[in-house]
Amino acid sequence: QVQLVESGGGLVQAGGSLRLSCAASGRTINRNTMGWFRQAPGKEREFVAALNWSGGSTWYEDSVKGRFTISRDNAKNTVYLQMNSLKPEDTAVYYCAANLWDFDTPRNIRNMNEYPYWGQGTQVTVSS
Repeated sequence: QVQLVESGGGLVQAGGSLRLSCAASGRTINRNTMGWFRQAPGKEREFVAALNWSGGSTWYEDSVKGRFTISRDNAKNTVYLQMNSLKPEDTAVYYCAANLWDFDTPRNIRNMNEYPYWGQGTQVTVSS
């Protein structure tokens, strides 16, 4: 079992930056693919970014490419989402998620069902 705790959300003006953190406890996540998702009010939860277990491959939702960067610090058992050039449409609750299988890159990495472990979410609000 793994527990995930997100932090780093807040209120920022358009064009600003935030760095979200996802700290894991209970077991190491260094062997696992990790993802970030978000859910805006009235909308379904959507994929934002993912990083495979080795850290060698990343995936991004089209609207965040070039602005967001997912990374991991294995020594801290933590995954990050650096968000630059934020837009009002990035406003959402951001969730960290972990894939179950060690050394596995899920076939459909953008699908929520590939991630059985979730954090409680952190609110990001971007004002115009």
